[in-house]
Amino acid sequence: MIGILIFLAIVAGSIFYIISLYNGLVTSRNRYKNAFSQIDVQLKRRYDLIPNLVETVKGYLKHERETLEAVISARNTALAASKQAAGNPGDPKLMQALGGAEGMLTGALGRLFAVAESYPDLKANQNMAQLQEELASTENRVSFARQAYNDDVTLYNTDREKFPATIIAGMFNFTAAELLESTESPEERKAPKVSFT
Repeated sequence: MIGILIFLAIVAGSIFYIISLYNGLVTSRNRYKNAFSQIDVQLKRRYDLIPNLVETVKGYLKHERETLEAVISARNTALAASKQAAGNPGDPKLMQALGGAEGMLTGALGRLFAVAESYPDLKANQNMAQLQEELASTENRVSFARQAYNDDVTLYNTDREKFPATIIAGMFNFTAAELLESTESPEERKAPKVSFT
């Protein structure tokens, strides 16, 4: 009788331990998905600011149509990549596509700001100054949200790779999540200059 009770206690303890591991993996996965949603909020804010920026600049940069079109094209590509990534945060292909699209957008914005530097009237425009300030603030928020996401992905991946959680992760299809890293060259990684002063 005591042997049966000990056996049942071991089985019950094992079941509770497996449940605990499973719940821990679910918690970690939900944490990084929530962190991605914070990035998504900031990226949407960024994407909403860009058309206003382009409209403000458009009147001044009549001869820079190619630059403006590049910004709008990069914005649309990044917006589409963001929507796809939001459907499955952590998916390696989607995270790489989003990182690449964001790199292209940052580069296009940098070129726009570089061209705009040569227009004194544009630098003095109050609307332009406000948009620059909002964009700079949003860029900082995106950076902080990206760091929080990457921290949570790292914790999740670490949790799922630990033994015996790796067995549970394999049984219940807890796949590895991808960090959201920049795919830009070191030169492109420089933040776009958003000050015309």
